[in-house]
Amino acid sequence: NGRSGAWRGRGRVRAAAGAMEAAELRVGFVGAGRMAGGLARGLLRAGKVPASSILASAPSDKNLDAWRESGCRTTHCNLEVLQESTLVFLATKPHILPAVLQEIRPAVGPHHIVVSLAAGITLQTLQRLLPAGTKVLRLMPNLPCVVQAGAMVFARGSGAGDGEAALLKSLLSSCGLCEEVPESYINIHTGLSGSGVAYVYLFAEALAEGAVKMGMPGGLASRIAAQTLLGAAKMMLETGEHPAKLRGDVCTPGGTTIHALHQLEKGALRATVMNAVEAATNRACDVAED
Repeated sequence: NGRSGAWRGRGRVRAAAGAMEAAELRVGFVGAGRMAGGLARGLLRAGKVPASSILASAPSDKNLDAWRESGCRTTHCNLEVLQESTLVFLATKPHILPAVLQEIRPAVGPHHIVVSLAAGITLQTLQRLLPAGTKVLRLMPNLPCVVQAGAMVFARGSGAGDGEAALLKSLLSSCGLCEEVPESYINIHTGLSGSGVAYVYLFAEALAEGAVKMGMPGGLASRIAAQTLLGAAKMMLETGEHPAKLRGDVCTPGGTTIHALHQLEKGALRATVMNAVEAATNRACDVAED
């Protein structure tokens, strides 16, 4: 009855979450790869958690050296992370996670908030492999989290209440956009944003290569392409306008932009990108079923 407890104590939970964040929130990472490191850096840069309150585990020292350099504590023992932390991020590769859950299960208690980053592993599976009533959430980040410009979505399991969701959102806002969604959106997020950064890199590369073809040096063309994407994205976020409206604002009758857009339409850019999001989302669903 984790859920009814969460409903009953909603005000208390929210107050407790606020106090917990302000006081001594101890954060653990099981798995210390790139994404875990990016989230930890975001928390540290925003001053949300002191380095001494972060503990990361990994089987070898290969990934842990960088954590130690930034002042975080490290271990080779996953159980130690559970014993020392209240908020625990599970950041191992998905195929290893079931074995890790089996190992840490005896150490998971009602005071823990467990957040899984593993692609394709559902809340239902996480709840089955952890003790009944565990406060578990599922988070899907993307690579730009490592430069604090990520796009993340999370869904909560039945044991997690508003307090846990608010705490996670407040902490991770330091790493970029963070939204709570129904779990069914997580695979769509993978197709849109997790994989989507790669589509944007491909588009940026094509933009720069077009400029190189017309005589601009490659380094300069790449910098301008990246800044063009950044500026366009910033305008979308800050104006709240539909992209079609912003695109129309750039087009003067008979001008350069509409001639270029006609070529993109002939190349079916729009349909191709929609197909790409669909293909990646479907693949994410297949991986989840495996």
